Amino acid sequence: MDSTGAFIDQTERFSAHNYAPLPVVISSGEGAWVTDVEGRRYLDCLAAYSALNFGHRHPAMVAAAHAQLDRLTLTSRAFGNDRLGEFCQRLAELAGKQMVLPMNTGAEAVESGIKVARAWGYRVKGVPDGRARIIVASGNFHGRTTTIVGFSSDPDARNGFGPFASGFDVVPYGDADALAAAITDETVAVLIEPIQGEAGVILPPDGYLARVRRITAEHDVLFIADEIQSGLGRTGATFECENAGVVPDLYLLGKALGAGIVPVSAVVGDAEVLGVLRPGEHGSTFGGNPLAAAVGIAVIGLLSTGEFQARARELGAHLARRLQGLLGHGVAQVRVRGLWAGVDVDPGLATGRRVCELLAGRGILAKETHGSTIRLAPPLVITEEELDLAADQFAAVLADLRGATRR
Repeated sequence: MDSTGAFIDQTERFSAHNYAPLPVVISSGEGAWVTDVEGRRYLDCLAAYSALNFGHRHPAMVAAAHAQLDRLTLTSRAFGNDRLGEFCQRLAELAGKQMVLPMNTGAEAVESGIKVARAWGYRVKGVPDGRARIIVASGNFHGRTTTIVGFSSDPDARNGFGPFASGFDVVPYGDADALAAAITDETVAVLIEPIQGEAGVILPPDGYLARVRRITAEHDVLFIADEIQSGLGRTGATFECENAGVVPDLYLLGKALGAGIVPVSAVVGDAEVLGVLRPGEHGSTFGGNPLAAAVGIAVIGLLSTGEFQARARELGAHLARRLQGLLGHGVAQVRVRGLWAGVDVDPGLATGRRVCELLAGRGILAKETHGSTIRLAPPLVITEEELDLAADQFAAVLADLRGATRR
């Protein structure tokens, strides 16, 4: 088996059809580049939806994983291990918080945050048992478990998977007045993405996050920031909330926390909130395992220097300039924060899927989201020259499409 088609056929035959990937089969990667099974190289401008913020096989990450693989990989939480405490301490300090609840996937972090918020509401705020409500935003993407898709506005994620859990109130994203109006005595938390990634890298209005913070504080409601995609350097700060000058009660983290090596996620907060959990009420066999903790410690070490946050700011400004140059040339709108961009292609030219197929043909990997929106999230190790290559190829694809339309 040595051809792209053969690998795709095998996957289609034996795996569930819950994805429709581009017809590229990757076999190796380093830094911002990957190579497919036939030896073609591609510049990775998706970075596994920000899971690979530090690129493919970053030497520090690989070294940390190798060293831990030679010692211990799993104990379960029935026993302690010698990496978990350091991981939790360093992550708490990075976030300016006191405690960490380690999990595995981003969806697990969100589910855990929901449980923590409800427990806090009952045990601290005094909401009657079974009555807790959480406010979420339309257009959200917090994962695909049944609880989460129950408050999704994406029909592909939601339709056909009910019945859903109650206790969630949906308000328009970016509308702080609607959020304030939705709060009742039974509201325990507001759960939002500081930037909505899956929706197309949607940036909130200026001052929105600050108003969310003020409103939640005034009403004794937790502010839960889902920074699974926006956090850990992607937007030019350790957390996007920093860019807005706010500190939530709980951070939900994942993706880049495992450096693309192992799944690592976490809920990070202060003891007055996370401390509501008691032994036996929540857990995970793999959450906080020593291999994950070792990789997470290495990730925190890279973020602690500020180098990658600075790279995201500086290179993001360059990416924004290049993408803005495409406005009126096949691009209708561009949204950029750090090294994260949503690009709305003129729907009259092509679907987002078609644009990404053409980009792949030119050696650039990106992924569409709804309609004709392309999202770009290259590894933070990418260079300015590599960004220029991606922008040039994007421009060439648009030019070809515009030429075909005129013909």
